Amino acid sequence: MAGKLNFSLVSPERELFNGLVDQVDAPGSEGDFGVLAGHAPFMTALKEGPVRVYNGGAVVTYEVRGGFADVTPEGLTILAEHAVEAI
Repeated sequence: MAGKLNFSLVSPERELFNGLVDQVDAPGSEGDFGVLAGHAPFMTALKEGPVRVYNGGAVVTYEVRGGFADVTPEGLTILAEHAVEAI
């Protein structure tokens, strides 16, 4: 079984999510990307679009507008200019 990814989604107003997940898909400025545990480190700007968080068969979607994604050996952090949970 694959390991879990430590993921944090933060907007200027508040932290929307912080925890262990299976996968995160995000809208990078140079193309959409997905991150699993053990992904190679990188940093990219984000464009407007959905961030999908997969965990145990469930999917939660957040709508983001701008910001940055930072993948490190410790996990993925998204610092969004604006983010809300999609309904």
